Parts: sequence; C-alpha cells; structure tokens
Amino acid sequence: MSFRIDPRLPLTGEVRRILADEIGKAIAHLEMAREKPEQGLHKCRKRLKSVRALLRLVRSGDEPFCQTENECYKQVSALLAGPREATALIETVDRLADAFPEQSAGGGLDPVRERLVLRQHELHAGPGLDAAINAAIAACREGLERIDRLALPDQPEQAADILAAGARATLRRAKKALDKAESRGEDEDFHDLRKAVKTHSMHLSLLGRLWPTPIKARRKAVDRFGEQLGELHDVFVMRALLAAEGEPLGSADDTKLLRKLLKRSEKSLTKACLADAAELFGDSPKRSAKKLARKARDDIAGPQEEAKAA
Repeated sequence: MSFRIDPRLPLTGEVRRILADEIGKAIAHLEMAREKPEQGLHKCRKRLKSVRALLRLVRSGDEPFCQTENECYKQVSALLAGPREATALIETVDRLADAFPEQSAGGGLDPVRERLVLRQHELHAGPGLDAAINAAIAACREGLERIDRLALPDQPEQAADILAAGARATLRRAKKALDKAESRGEDEDFHDLRKAVKTHSMHLSLLGRLWPTPIKARRKAVDRFGEQLGELHDVFVMRALLAAEGEPLGSADDTKLLRKLLKRSEKSLTKACLADAAELFGDSPKRSAKKLARKARDDIAGPQEEAKAA
C-alpha cells in the first residue's frame, strides 16, 4: 500500500487507509522484534513516526482524534525507546571508529563498545522487553479499532487547506527550532529540529502528488539532513551517559578517547547541520504553504470534479 495521499480520492478514506497500513506494519515489526529486536524495534519506531506525522498533517481537520491518537503512539514509541537506543549507541561508537580510523586504531574505543554491547544484551534478553512489546502490540491493535472514528472534511478546498495547514505547522516548527539552534545551540534545540525535519520528510512522501516541484531533490536533501541530525542526537545521548553517575560507560581512562572523538564529531556535525538547515528551511513557512495550498486545490478539485461528471 502506498504511503501517499491520492488526490483523486476523499481525504478521510485516504488517511484511514494509510493509518491502518502503517499501524498494521508496526504490529508485524513488533512481532519480529521478539526474535530480532534490533531490526524489529527500529522498523516499528519508523512506522510509528509515520503514523504521528500523518496525524500532524491532518490535525486541523479533526483535532480531538488526531491529538488523542498522536499521544497514544508517542507513548507506544516511548515503551521501545530504551532497547532501540542501546543499539544506536553501539552504532555511534562504530561511526566514530570509521570517521577517526587513526585515533581508534589502537583499540581505545573497545572497552566502551564492550560495555554497550553488554548493556544491549541485558535490555534485549530481559523480561522487560517482552512486556514492552506486548503492551505496544495491544495499544496498536486498539488504535486500529479507532481509525473509523476519524472524520475529515472531504470537500476539495477544505481538504487542500487542511493539508497546507499541517505542512505549514511543521515548517514553522522547524524554522523555530533552527532559530534557537543558531542562537543558543542547546541539545534540545537540535532535537526539536530533528523531530520537525523527520516529520517534514514524511509529509513530503505523503504529499508527493501535491507538493510543488521540484520535490525529488528536496526529499533527498531533507532525508540526508535528517540522518545527519540523527548522528548528532546520538552524540548528545552518548555525552549524557558519560556525565551520568556511576560511570556506566567506564572509567575516565576507558572513556578518554571517546570523549575526545565525541567533541570533534559534535563540532563538525553542528556546523554542517546549521548550514544545511538554513538552506532547507530559510524560506517563509507561510509562503511555502500557500504554494502547496494552491497546487493542492487544483490537484484535488480537478480529479474529483471529473469523477462526478463521469
């Protein structure tokens, strides 16, 4: 099933279809996570992000439903965050080793990696993961039963305005986070920017037939930027673990090289992210949304009028 809104069809039906498909796939990935937690959890959380991005896109059309369901899947995702993050931290160490081969050639990152692998095994093998998976599956199945409660205006102009409003809200969110990241540069500013960028990326997929051209180049650039922000987020998480009490990643000697490479990586990633963000989100969200609304009205109204005439 396509993760794309078909402008030839009523908006309510399209959103219900995509929600059912994404939630169904999330449940399948959760079942996979019992045997393959690394793959299953990662894929499930991606589906949940897609669901939440869609709910954000059409929120103005049925705010009570979208707000309630968004909160539901936010909580489901939080159930799985710890086990998934354990894998991401190992991947972060591996990226640092690849990025700084000369510095890490002596095995200075090995003690930290071994601790992270042990931590991952403990989280994946314990009864807590199975309980989290069961709770997540139950919540998703309940969510599937509620999909028919969604009711959006299906008139072409109203549908176009709903989609434009949702896209504009996310662009505004990204612009606001960018302004804060440029002025303050706090971890949370880049985290907010990352969430907005991920949502915008999914909106581009959902609106593939409606977004003003050129969309392909923007989608590629936004996806690359999202990956970059993801790497920076992992650096922040690792840095927070280093600052935690009890030395969860090892002694000062064991983590000396890690601290050094994290600092260098953070500096280069921050600089690159700010430059890319300014290029991608420097335009006015209002102006971008107006272009989308105009094209959406034409693309939604045209096919639906033809269908009525036929």
